[in-house]
Amino acid sequence: MNIRAYKLSQIKIEDFTLVGYSVAGEESVIIVPELDCCFDIGKCPREALTVNHVLLSHGHMDHVAGLPYYFAQRDFQGIENGVAVVPVALVEPIHELMRAWGKVEGHTPPYELVGLEAGGDYEIRRGLVVRAFPTRHVPGSLGFAVIDVRQKLKGQYAGYTGTQIVQLKKKGVAVTDRVEFPLVAYLGDTAPANYCDLPYVAGAKALLLECTFFDPEHTPRARAGKHLHVSDLPQVLEGVNCEHIILIHVTRRTNMSAARKILRKTLPKDVLERITFLMGPKHMEE
Repeated sequence: MNIRAYKLSQIKIEDFTLVGYSVAGEESVIIVPELDCCFDIGKCPREALTVNHVLLSHGHMDHVAGLPYYFAQRDFQGIENGVAVVPVALVEPIHELMRAWGKVEGHTPPYELVGLEAGGDYEIRRGLVVRAFPTRHVPGSLGFAVIDVRQKLKGQYAGYTGTQIVQLKKKGVAVTDRVEFPLVAYLGDTAPANYCDLPYVAGAKALLLECTFFDPEHTPRARAGKHLHVSDLPQVLEGVNCEHIILIHVTRRTNMSAARKILRKTLPKDVLERITFLMGPKHMEE
């Protein structure tokens, strides 16, 4: 029997790294160690245990199966403060899941759930925020953008000394503006939508974009399952200015060489130059 080695892919993007595995119907988990989070949890590879925030897009098994294991292993290893940020409609079902697993194992590990609705923010740490947005997959499914939030001195105070700025603050004067720099956006599973209308998606440094189907005859399957087909990419990527576009959730039946050829026929050169496959051979860990 020829058993394939389980390998995560790794893509370095300036100040952060994307480490993960994403194959349609099998498993999706993408860890960003520097941002202390992972997008979905898949079967919870050991690398996911090191981050404190799981951003769960929806409840399908290939995206959520490892959540009880994540909390249980962190408890076993003495790692505190694990949090799952989930669609608000999944909060109670996951509580039920954890209670049921506690009965199976004889112990319910400590865990924390934060329910978010579309448009809601959650602070990972000071200056780093997760923003949820709606996706078109199952009712209540969410995408997430991780945003670097900074305070920039307003232009009219550019020439002021530090002492003068302090005095203004004491008087209650707002001397800074909030400035957002989206780092990475994750769409999860989705049908086509105008994500370019969301600046924290269209302007993110990196976009994690599902493209499940490539074969022309699989278009009906994409529509039925509310997934993206390669033919949807020109519409979805119009107006998207992300420096890096990483395709995820490709079905295992897709021939990667053929997929690249189809991409070259589907997208203009300037977009192609920004695209890579998460599960492409050059990104696989040794």
